Amino acid sequence: MNSILWFRITSVLLFVYAVGHTFGFLVDDPETPEGRSVWSSMVKTHLSRGKESHTYADFYRGFGIFVAAFLLFESFLAWHCSHLVAEYATDAILFGWCILLFQVLALILSLRYFGMVQVLMSLLTGTCAGIALALVTPLSSL
Repeated sequence: MNSILWFRITSVLLFVYAVGHTFGFLVDDPETPEGRSVWSSMVKTHLSRGKESHTYADFYRGFGIFVAAFLLFESFLAWHCSHLVAEYATDAILFGWCILLFQVLALILSLRYFGMVQVLMSLLTGTCAGIALALVTPLSSL
């Protein structure tokens, strides 16, 4: 398989990751009484700054949507890299490294703060991006 296919696989995995992330944090309700209590506190606790007032739940949702948007952007970037490989391999390599480095960071953070699903998705997308990078040759831009 060539780098074009691996960049596209990376893109699809990132898209699935973004959809799963969005579904997971927007639809999942806390299952335990303790979890429901924490969520209830997040909804009730307001942070005011000037005329604005937001809850911790607002920040949670906002950051979650921001992460999903970034994953969608990264998915677009990986797909774009698949088009760059043929004529602009050095650009594909640069953007590919950005994707790979972000996934390494996501893996480290997932190992520390999140569950196995996030660890596996970061590991899988990072591995695919790494394979795509390994298969790109700067000579293909000539």
